[in-house]
Amino acid sequence: MKYLIGLDVGTSAVKALLLSGEGAVVGSHTAEYPLYSPQPGWSEQEPEDMWRASAEAVRGLLAKYSISAEDVAGVGLSGQMHSSVFLDENYQVIRRAILWNDVRTSAQCRFIEATVAADVLREEVCNPVLEGFTLPKVLWLKDNEPENYARLRWLVLPKDYVRFRLTGELAMEVSDAAGMLMMNVREQVWSKPVLEPLGVDPEILPPIIGSSDVGGTITAEAAAATGLKPGTPVVGGGADNACGAVGSGVVVPGRGMVSIGTSGVILAHLAAPKIVTEGTVHMFNSCVPDEFYMMGVNLSSGLSLSWLRKRLGLEEVPYDVITKAAEAVPPGSRGLVFLPYLSGERTPHGDANARGTFVGLSATHDQGEMIRAVMEGVAFGFRDSVELLRSAGWNGTSLRALGGGARSPLWKKIIASVTGLTLDEINIDEGPALGAAILAGVGTGIYGDVREASDSIIKVVRSVEPDEEWGKVYAEIYQVYRDLYPALKPSFDRLAKFA
Repeated sequence: MKYLIGLDVGTSAVKALLLSGEGAVVGSHTAEYPLYSPQPGWSEQEPEDMWRASAEAVRGLLAKYSISAEDVAGVGLSGQMHSSVFLDENYQVIRRAILWNDVRTSAQCRFIEATVAADVLREEVCNPVLEGFTLPKVLWLKDNEPENYARLRWLVLPKDYVRFRLTGELAMEVSDAAGMLMMNVREQVWSKPVLEPLGVDPEILPPIIGSSDVGGTITAEAAAATGLKPGTPVVGGGADNACGAVGSGVVVPGRGMVSIGTSGVILAHLAAPKIVTEGTVHMFNSCVPDEFYMMGVNLSSGLSLSWLRKRLGLEEVPYDVITKAAEAVPPGSRGLVFLPYLSGERTPHGDANARGTFVGLSATHDQGEMIRAVMEGVAFGFRDSVELLRSAGWNGTSLRALGGGARSPLWKKIIASVTGLTLDEINIDEGPALGAAILAGVGTGIYGDVREASDSIIKVVRSVEPDEEWGKVYAEIYQVYRDLYPALKPSFDRLAKFA
């Protein structure tokens, strides 16, 4: 039997997943690596640690399931978006990678906005300028570490660096390149109209390849490190959210997904790019050739519930027990509303100063009502993203529910009732690593194309419908929720200097 490996280069670990040629998930193996924060707001990792963990994850996977290297047909990669790996002319790492959740680049973001015309940014990169993207990190290096910038010859993203270590070939995969603010999303070429006014040489960027294109084969050196066979094909892969869409069957226009992890994502597949000028949403290339996805991000979804769990002294209490207390509370949490902005907010406000807030709290509210208010607040945040997707023309009627938070029947029912969308549960929830493995199958000819492969493996097994009575209550409270941020924003900004 032939097998496929999907590698997901995450922020804290690399996950290696084994998929049989028949589409069954055999299992996975994870290898962790450290995160560094040398200053407040800074987030960095060593690219060598990414490579070491990737090799360790593959070796562990092959050993755990007694798989011969001869039986591995191909490898696909997924990875954290936006994070920068800086290489010199000899392909040596210049400094630690600056990650997607690093917020040191506010000055560089304002410089980009002042230098490149807004209509050029909108038409070329199809995304707002935010600290997490890659281009501001390049300008930060130029402004603050000129000696390192002078050495810069190549810029890649984490999964593309790991592919380079596996194959010796340097390339950038299209769905990840879309998240750098450096690529024309429609034409899939590096954007000279954006880069040249900023003094950034497009020559530092490798060629762009497709998600299921073979980007090289395993070298003898990589084979010794990973246990894979020399010559094994390695495909382009995809950004973590793009691979997550493939791994959940969101590969057809009209389909969407909601992922409830530490952060939360609402993602919709689109046949053509749409530009939304109101609210912070992202438009990227998908892993389906020449198609796209739009995405809203809530930075503190599952984090909000885990934060409350800890603050209430319930860390040892399972989440299903905690949410049981919220089941007895009526929708609306008896007039208690929570803004889930514990880490600032991406969609729709794009505001790093926004903060989590309980509004309507009284002496009569108890733990159950606070828990339910947090779950509802996250759902209201998801509705903000859904409304923006609808304004771009997305007409889906359901979302595929993924992530740890999707294990809660109550949370799924709340989200369905707040958004008015059916929440579908799927047969496999393995995240981006599964999507990367599927892409490896397409690139090596085991599957015909991305859509066929994804739909042959991912099936909807049950659905949660909106509750009509809950929906009436939530429609009214959502309007209160919408009014709170603009009323509180001046206070958030004034308080930021004391944080």
